[in-house]
Amino acid sequence: MLSAAHELADLLTDTVDGGASIGFLAPLDRATAVDWWRGRADALTDGSLAVWAAYLDGHIVGTVSLVLPDKPNSRHRAEVAKLMVHREGRGRGLGRSLLATAERAAVEAGLTLLTLDTETDSPAESLYRSAGWTRAGMIPDYARTPTGELHPTTLYYKDVSAPPE
Repeated sequence: MLSAAHELADLLTDTVDGGASIGFLAPLDRATAVDWWRGRADALTDGSLAVWAAYLDGHIVGTVSLVLPDKPNSRHRAEVAKLMVHREGRGRGLGRSLLATAERAAVEAGLTLLTLDTETDSPAESLYRSAGWTRAGMIPDYARTPTGELHPTTLYYKDVSAPPE
């Protein structure tokens, strides 16, 4: 990931600039984004994080991560995090493909439950619902949007223990 940190940083800054609430406030400078991605290297090495990227014309235009818990009572589950698609890559099914990749990897790793959170009323919600995710509830004023406004988040889960119908 260190070699891809700059491309991943470009994706992250584009996603934040595009208004996605993924943990950062706008404007997000590239150096901060590069440092954030480089900071994930240890988690990749120790296996507590898995990251996949989507490419278009040889450049990273999307990513998704699985965050694996370290507690013995939660090793059956993981959190889907940082599903991002560059604005230039949207509308091509990349988000759906990345999500499906993370789900398949979870099944192959023997996981049975996936969770995620997303900004309430965001375009991502329709993707998750159409991909078979179940809405668990909403938390008001959970996070700030890139412009700094408090906004609710919606929690989702998916049982991946049974094959899809």
